Amino acid sequence: MSTIRKISCHVVSAPIERPFTSSRGWLYKTRGSCIVEIETADGIVGWGECYGPAQVARAYIESQYAPRILGRDPFDVEVIWEDLYNRIKDYGGSGMAISALSGIDIALWDIIGKTCGKPVHKLLGGAHRTEVTAYATGLYFIDMDRLIEEAVEEAQGYVEEGFTAVKMKIGLGSPRLDIARVEAVRKAIGDGARLMVDANHCFSVPTAIRLGRELEQLGVEWFEEPISPEDVDGYVEVTRALDIAVAGGENEFTRWGFRDLVARKAMDIVQPDVCAAGGLSECRKIAALAITHGVECVPHAWGSVIGLAATLHFLAALPDQPPSLRPIPPMLEFEQCENPFRDELSTEPIVQRQGVVQVPTAAGLGIEVRREVLDRYRVA
Repeated sequence: MSTIRKISCHVVSAPIERPFTSSRGWLYKTRGSCIVEIETADGIVGWGECYGPAQVARAYIESQYAPRILGRDPFDVEVIWEDLYNRIKDYGGSGMAISALSGIDIALWDIIGKTCGKPVHKLLGGAHRTEVTAYATGLYFIDMDRLIEEAVEEAQGYVEEGFTAVKMKIGLGSPRLDIARVEAVRKAIGDGARLMVDANHCFSVPTAIRLGRELEQLGVEWFEEPISPEDVDGYVEVTRALDIAVAGGENEFTRWGFRDLVARKAMDIVQPDVCAAGGLSECRKIAALAITHGVECVPHAWGSVIGLAATLHFLAALPDQPPSLRPIPPMLEFEQCENPFRDELSTEPIVQRQGVVQVPTAAGLGIEVRREVLDRYRVA
């Protein structure tokens, strides 16, 4: 069996034309990522992606992880995961250390799939579905003088493009303005489209409960990250108080990080990110933990076409939650903000048609990376 010969990190960044922000107050002026490339001795290349600050992920990989996996068998993906995790956990087995590990894990699964000539979802046990419903993530805050108008226009645009579900940002510092904005979007897209909201953990427990009760009246499907991710007791309180589904977990890592969230049913929907929470290997365990406790798993996704493809394979391999004659399968988060690494990095971009995205069927992740795009946006 061919062994791992080389590990490379491609840190990329691209400016965007229309900067945007959320309740966190950070103005996004660029899109970027740390793309992981692993090559075997017989020339097979696997691609992965790390969520979060790209230079930090690269530092972890180059200084801590890469030296430990050179010369190893890529099929030992779970063995490698445990080895790297145990190497780093004395210094904090969470956060960016796990995001960096996620990129390596995804790249290894890509190599295994290409070696076997099978798509990754076959290696994960098979596909429960060949296509997934996508929801458009957007409706950030751009023009502060047209917050309601711009949200309505953007949401209507997504529905016209074929999306049947939309997720919008809230957390403007005024619950009244938040509700007015959600109400306007709901009216604009109609009751036939699914609508979710994401607060990026900006509310207190009492405010989240009061706001959640108003969101219920507007037919909002889930209330994402209403409060700070550290406040597990607060999540329990909010979830128990509301009929609307409470979602969260994109800021959590590994099965140990999700353990108490799931066991205590602190939220109705957990949202691990395959590029952050530990890669495909670990997200399989997180999903199994969630399903065992009757908690839905709908992964978070934010990044390049590599992370998007990995998420599609993960979704394909997830069983219906719960199984039924006409199940409601987990959806794909398909963020729609300006992002050349989503749209240009693969020779065949992943697209939605009438709100549906096909699961890749080619070997590995099922995408072919365009190196000229990496070169164009590379950060020195």
